[in-house]
Amino acid sequence: MLSDIEIKNKLKSFGRLEKDFSDLDLLIENISNKNEEIRFLAITNLAKLGDVKFLNTYKKLIQSEPSSRVRREIASAIGRIRSTKCIPLLFELLKDKDPNIILQSIRGLLVFKDDKEVITKVKRLKRHKNEIIRKVIRTEFPDQGNSDKKNTVEFPEKLKNCIIKGDALKILKKVEDESIHLTFTSPPYYNARDYSIYSSYKEYISLMSEIFKEVHRTTKDGRFLVLNTSPVIMPRAGRKYSSTRYPIPYDIHNELVNMGWEFVDDILWVKPEPSAKNRIAGFEMHRKPLAYKPNCVTEQIMVYRKETTKLIDWVYKQYPEEVLKDSIVDNGYETSNVWHIAPRSSKKHSAIFPIELCDRVINYYSFKGDLIYDPFAGSGSVGKSAIKNERNFFLNELDESYYNDALNDLQKDLFFEKIKTSI
Repeated sequence: MLSDIEIKNKLKSFGRLEKDFSDLDLLIENISNKNEEIRFLAITNLAKLGDVKFLNTYKKLIQSEPSSRVRREIASAIGRIRSTKCIPLLFELLKDKDPNIILQSIRGLLVFKDDKEVITKVKRLKRHKNEIIRKVIRTEFPDQGNSDKKNTVEFPEKLKNCIIKGDALKILKKVEDESIHLTFTSPPYYNARDYSIYSSYKEYISLMSEIFKEVHRTTKDGRFLVLNTSPVIMPRAGRKYSSTRYPIPYDIHNELVNMGWEFVDDILWVKPEPSAKNRIAGFEMHRKPLAYKPNCVTEQIMVYRKETTKLIDWVYKQYPEEVLKDSIVDNGYETSNVWHIAPRSSKKHSAIFPIELCDRVINYYSFKGDLIYDPFAGSGSVGKSAIKNERNFFLNELDESYYNDALNDLQKDLFFEKIKTSI
């Protein structure tokens, strides 16, 4: 009698199996083994045969199997039979509580795309409560408007190297759908600077949400939004009151995901500690528990992609080979999601994007010739980086002083082209 280790090793050693496979008894004996790994390996190998005679065996097993992993393998085995006799059982498995079982059942049913009943039942899962299942169905059965023929490279000429003074929300209303390749911005912090006063935090989040809905509409299919934010601290109203810290990145994140931005990455921008406001001083004096407040040396760079059924490879195919080659990221790129970049300071603007930060984002998330947007342009760092990296910019800025400074600086960088100031 073989030990569990010997059984596992033997099951792992099997490659492709033919119909006349000689160790079939070993597989049958072990599909109900007490050891979960052995059951899994036995099912995996049995599935290679794709034999419809095991359909009833699989049906009994999937009803009694306690392990989600093994049940998923059983569902996969049913699908691999590729017989219409499996359709009723696969229909039943579409009602399973485990999303992984449903996903395997969908894969099994998609073999029968010519069967109208199959397609009708699978399409109903577009409204399933599980987000991964919904995404799979949208990918397999895309909306008619989600065409492969969309122009994802060209953009309206009127937006090319343009900076407009005014409210971002009003300006965005004038922009055509799917015009922008990349948005990189840092929204004004809630009441943390003298140029951004809101009546409440709720109003602030609501306004940001409205702006990013418009950014979503005007962003090309499958392209990116990169957002720089951080929690902000509102000082105490008096000595007997506590300060309040608002988790801006996390509250905006929920809004973005719900409106159709797919979360891709979180990057930590780390600044030298001397540049941070000193919050630790009080604790250093008394060292009493509960009063610990570290100096905040990080900001978050949140990366989102406009939700799409298309993979990144589809985007690559839209560009000429020459553009793809010219846009290859140089050596020395950042390999982790922790970016150590010193902040910039200016007498004219209280919160300036470092050009190095803009360079990274623009080079990592766009191609040469693309249109880069910043609805809160400030000093115009995104525009300057766009010019430097052979992209085009579209900027909005509400503050007249910041706008004039940015316009003058950008015009100096863009020697042979008149910057547009309206659309």
